[in-house]
Amino acid sequence: MVGLPRTRRTPSGGRMLAAAGGVLADRDALHLPGEHATPARVPWERIDAAEWDAEAGTLTVTEVAPDVAAAPRHVVVVDEADPRARDRLLQVVRERVTASVVLQRHVRVAGRAGLHVVARRPPGGGALAWGFRFDVGIDPDDAAVRRVAAEALARARDDVGA
Repeated sequence: MVGLPRTRRTPSGGRMLAAAGGVLADRDALHLPGEHATPARVPWERIDAAEWDAEAGTLTVTEVAPDVAAAPRHVVVVDEADPRARDRLLQVVRERVTASVVLQRHVRVAGRAGLHVVARRPPGGGALAWGFRFDVGIDPDDAAVRRVAAEALARARDDVGA
């Protein structure tokens, strides 16, 4: 690990893989600066997307919606003087999120728009974490969307034997 002491730990006690601007990554989760100095711990299998905005210096982390609801989002400023540390953090985020994906299936709801059923596995194994991502224009509160989501989830679970 470039520039990280071996003894450095995250708030949950995990060995740190990367850190930049107050954002920490360990084997199991991404730790984001939170209100009142309490970091938000987001397990890798709960992250749907992580987007870096170089111009603004922000990392936007969108979680997989735990049910048919709006997905939680976190926007943090990564004010990092060491671009190597920032680049390492972004690399770890990309690798860990990608490695968690087991299944991602798009289901149409209206025209080409729809929802994605997503299954992710925690780094240490265990039960799949299921969730949804909705295309622009799809209302997760609509009863028809909820029916499509429930049916798609049941089919996906059946397909992977979960």
